[in-house]
Amino acid sequence: MRELVINGNELVALAAIEAGCKFFGGYPITPSSEIAHQMSILLPKNEGTFIQMEDEISGICVALGASMSGCKAMTASSGPGISLKSEQIGYGFMAEIPLVIVDVMRGGPSTGLPTRVSQGDIEFLKHPTHGDFQAVLIAPSTLEEIYFKTIEAFNLAEELMTPVFLVLDETIGHMYGKVLLPEVSEIKISSRKRFSGESKDYFPYGVGENTPAVLNPFFQGYPYHITGLHHGKGGFPTEDKALSQALIDRLVGKIQSRANELFTYSSSELEDAEVVIVAYGSVYLSAMEALKALRSEGVKVGIFSPKLLYPVAEERIKELLKDREVIVVELNKGQYLQEIERVLGREVKFIGQSDGRSIDPLVMKEMILQSMGGK
Repeated sequence: MRELVINGNELVALAAIEAGCKFFGGYPITPSSEIAHQMSILLPKNEGTFIQMEDEISGICVALGASMSGCKAMTASSGPGISLKSEQIGYGFMAEIPLVIVDVMRGGPSTGLPTRVSQGDIEFLKHPTHGDFQAVLIAPSTLEEIYFKTIEAFNLAEELMTPVFLVLDETIGHMYGKVLLPEVSEIKISSRKRFSGESKDYFPYGVGENTPAVLNPFFQGYPYHITGLHHGKGGFPTEDKALSQALIDRLVGKIQSRANELFTYSSSELEDAEVVIVAYGSVYLSAMEALKALRSEGVKVGIFSPKLLYPVAEERIKELLKDREVIVVELNKGQYLQEIERVLGREVKFIGQSDGRSIDPLVMKEMILQSMGGK
């Protein structure tokens, strides 16, 4: 094991390198800039390339291009920058280009609160571009989780052949702490599949239902067409009715069909809990302190913290939360609350704020007691 004192953003960069990332393209923006800074230091030492572009749009464009050359790539930003990247996010989804996109959330909309914490991008990241889109959104809650979930983001991008969002909030991105990490040799690292037959037999998008494309690196003997238009098995544009429907069904289905399989979460005191707090990101840390205080007073409260927010693992969430009182706590106006209510088919209680501040654990405790009717 390795022991480090490090912050969340720096952990993203370290984990990216150890997952095999060889390219970062982006543009500095608070509160994500430390990721780019660390990548500018680490990539040249690890046979990689760092490039700071002139804006957010070109930052994701070069990252997509690098990924098409066969290397693992990443870009990082915050809410306003993700908004600017929107069109190319859709391109990556349509063309099936693996890419890790980190969003370190700050207050919004617009310029908002650049140096303050928020979880206001969750609903946006569910559907960050026009058209039918199935997001893959990973939300770590602790420093150790940031490391492991960054690696998971790269693995899923390569396995599913799609952009994957890794979402932090400002608090956890800038929080320093001691972490214990495994040796790199102990970590599972995934890489995308490659076709090895005759070039004439290669059809990158000619795959089965709910199956990712097989995109060989450019410039290595397997020419093919790539486009943001609807396309057939060879990648060339089409307006064919059946092909267009099958394409969108596959792009969504290859992700949705694995929702329950890919779902991960952490929990505490769920066994006898009558009330369950749902929290993710840095809110989980406050909720854990509130939980201790509530349990000391005999209140049977537990915590459920989903790590894969999208696709929504409906069956598993319903099983974990059924027949319990649920309180969702977020630093927004109730964005993941809507998913929990949809899955459970009923209204649940909500605690939230959008003022750029964390919720104090003791304040959260009192809010939870009030929400429970003073139990």
